[in-house]
Amino acid sequence: MTPKKTIAPFYERLSLVLIGILSLGFLIVQGKEVLDPLIFGFLFAILLLPVSGFLEQKLRLPRSMSSLLSILLLVAFISGVLYLVGSQISKLTQDWPMLQKQISQSVNDLQGWVQYAFHLDLAKQKDYVDNTAKKLISSGSGVIGTTFGAVSSLMLFYVFIMIFTFFILFYRKLLFGFILQAFGKDNEPIVHDIIENIQAILRQYILGLLFEMVIVACIACTAFWMIGIKYAVLLGILVGLFNIIPYLGIFTALFLSVLITFATGPVGNAVWVGASVLAIHILDANLLLPTVVGSKVRLNALITFLGIILGEMIWGLSGMFLSIPTIAIFKIIFDRIESLKSWGYLLGGDYEYKKSAQKKMKTE
Repeated sequence: MTPKKTIAPFYERLSLVLIGILSLGFLIVQGKEVLDPLIFGFLFAILLLPVSGFLEQKLRLPRSMSSLLSILLLVAFISGVLYLVGSQISKLTQDWPMLQKQISQSVNDLQGWVQYAFHLDLAKQKDYVDNTAKKLISSGSGVIGTTFGAVSSLMLFYVFIMIFTFFILFYRKLLFGFILQAFGKDNEPIVHDIIENIQAILRQYILGLLFEMVIVACIACTAFWMIGIKYAVLLGILVGLFNIIPYLGIFTALFLSVLITFATGPVGNAVWVGASVLAIHILDANLLLPTVVGSKVRLNALITFLGIILGEMIWGLSGMFLSIPTIAIFKIIFDRIESLKSWGYLLGGDYEYKKSAQKKMKTE
């Protein structure tokens, strides 16, 4: 007679799950300095894996050399983008006196409008706004100094990412073998399926995101050039770069584009730029994102938005970038483990329901 299997009450299981989530969250927060570049290195390694494999198979290079060359190609690409943005920003800094003058003139016009519309004393407005404007303008050099002071830490973070990427590419067979041994021979087909799907989906997602960024940047540059603003290329590139950040990036791009246009040209151009950024965002959200990126990672909007918020709370800006790929990895795992399929369904939502409904219709 086999003993009867006891199942813990729901509240006990829920308590254990919550304790596990809190413990995992605490470890993630405490291990940010190591985990952050490690996960970026993991994503870059997946992206560069076909390049490294091509160099090994076609050019007969050793794994160490193929991994190093793959990383150098990635560094060259990132350096090219940074050089393009930096060259445009240097032109903007050359016009800093003109920007100060434009801001002062705009502030004076705004004061006159407030006095006319709300009958507020101009002298009090002038004292308050002038003091605020002087503080903002005088702090410009301080902000630039702080930015350059943070470059060293960013470069160190960048170097750690490249080191992790190299080691993951170099030891990929060792890591793959460890995962297979850790889960046993019985689960080997499931592990193979999970790893292959993670590689394919994340690679397609990253490439789709980069392709979407290029399209959005080209559309923005063209729209700003047609409007006739001074820094059309710079603002177009910024719109494309910030577009990588889901939901929140568009508001940052909108604010920077309108502010720079307002400080370097007439108010009408700033209005047109703001309307163009919003139109580009609508086009991207309804056409480009579902076509180029959305077909790669099937996550519902609620989970995506929550993941972005939690990622920002835990790791800041890098957490926002990593939130969607991380949730996508969890979804792949959940979908292939019977006891966790309900969680995979929760992450996918309506798409999973429609997919299962179509399968039922075909079988019937």
